[in-house]
Amino acid sequence: MKFGSVAISRAAGLIAAHTLRADDVIVRKGRPIGSEDARRLGEAGLDSVVAVTLEAGDVGEDEAAARLAGRVAGAGLSASPAFTGRCNLHAEVPGLLMIDRAVIDAVNGVDEAITLATLSPFRPVIPGEMVATVKIIPYAVSASALERACGIATPEALTVIPYRRRRVGVVSTLLPGLKETTIAKTLRNLERRLAPTGAGIVSDIRVSHEAGAMAAALRQTIARDEADLVVVFGASAIADRRDVIPAGIEAAGGEVEHFGMPVDPGNLLLVGRIGDVPVIGAPGCARSPAENGFDWILHRLLAGLVVSRADIVGLGVGGLLMEIVSRPQPRSGEESALDEGMADDV
Repeated sequence: MKFGSVAISRAAGLIAAHTLRADDVIVRKGRPIGSEDARRLGEAGLDSVVAVTLEAGDVGEDEAAARLAGRVAGAGLSASPAFTGRCNLHAEVPGLLMIDRAVIDAVNGVDEAITLATLSPFRPVIPGEMVATVKIIPYAVSASALERACGIATPEALTVIPYRRRRVGVVSTLLPGLKETTIAKTLRNLERRLAPTGAGIVSDIRVSHEAGAMAAALRQTIARDEADLVVVFGASAIADRRDVIPAGIEAAGGEVEHFGMPVDPGNLLLVGRIGDVPVIGAPGCARSPAENGFDWILHRLLAGLVVSRADIVGLGVGGLLMEIVSRPQPRSGEESALDEGMADDV
């Protein structure tokens, strides 16, 4: 690709490197300069223009962007028509965006003319949402560089995993002082979280804050209500693996897979399982509509992903989220209003 100043008399058929304006003639950057436009620009007093000349082996920006985007668009994604060297990828289904970072980095390392940008891995997305964009920086790229990038890119490197779990059971434990309005607000916020995923609450059981009562509620939620995911909102925060909620999971025949996570708010989250049904012991911040660690785990489980201990302990980088006013002891050290029913739940 040649880039530079050329006489206006030789500009017809070349690509305008910058937008050209003279009298009533406008040629947008990146567009071919027509012979009539070149003539009129010359008549308007332009002696030369900065233009691009494609050479043998060059691939135009739109064609190059479209080819790479088509190569990297995996399951659940579609590519829009390319324009000005850019081709956007959009989600076709609600789900989680899965990314093979090594592949994306390798594509971006092929040539400075080729770029591929994405949202963050495990980002919840909805149909129509833009999740990635291919941008060819100059007006063309060499065919050899494009071939290398397309050879590295695979449809498995960028996909959307659709949500699979649809039936969510809720168990709330009760203690004196926990108001009905707090529980109602908690359920409304959970419904809002679930709405984009297509999942819904199939049962709402409330029992005393005691392991035996909770175990019975868990068994009922799974067996009778056929929940494929259970969320437990405790009247008091989980303080230890031997506390009421983990003890209740074990009493129901389940196991505690991990307690605690390096995401704040969200530290006191518990992940367990009864058979093949995941159980989340929600931290108190999950009662709030603000994003917290509960959201990260909830969406992964709704998508049918296995959430291991290694997955959870790997969330620390980027796990310090925005301060929320419901915390009784804000990280900033400043006083904050305490939302009712959320004391000591983080």
